[in-house]
Amino acid sequence: MKNIDARGLACPQPVILTKKALDDHENVTIIIDNEIAKLNLMKLAKSLGCEMAVKEDSTQIEISFYKKADEKLEDIKEQQNTNEMVYIIGSNFLGKGSDELGKILMKGFIYTLTQMDYPPSKIVFLNTGIYLTCVGSESLDDLEQLMAKGTEIVSCGTCLNFFALSDKLAVGEVSNMYEIVDIITAGRNTVMV
Repeated sequence: MKNIDARGLACPQPVILTKKALDDHENVTIIIDNEIAKLNLMKLAKSLGCEMAVKEDSTQIEISFYKKADEKLEDIKEQQNTNEMVYIIGSNFLGKGSDELGKILMKGFIYTLTQMDYPPSKIVFLNTGIYLTCVGSESLDDLEQLMAKGTEIVSCGTCLNFFALSDKLAVGEVSNMYEIVDIITAGRNTVMV
């Protein structure tokens, strides 16, 4: 059993430390001190096919990861490497120039994705792109339609924190830079919008 104290560490350090420890150990326990890290670690457990147990008190969260005996992490990772479309949206505007036009174009782009025969497998929102997934966005209905069709919507947790929007996320899940880089590098058809 490997124990990690990741209290006070910024995203994506708790995820990276846990992933590295799981490469060499069957069981890993990590101690953290915030909800975003907890959500990110829960996503890691799911993506790696690990079982997990969570203990919380008022000052810390302890998460234990257990590799499943009949599955290898590399086999699971290989199964997840698909040939589907992944979009990375780094702004709430599409293109450069007029912000007013850029806002209209981005809304049109997201709406058009809902009309495609094959929706994207994932859409990742970074920087000001996270505004599109938060309360008040004109694209929420379209993003919810995409989720209903199977598209995974993820927003950067660091970006949500930076813009003080962590409690305003209205669609999709919080992600971290480790998972975002993993999505980008694992996808064969990744498009930066």
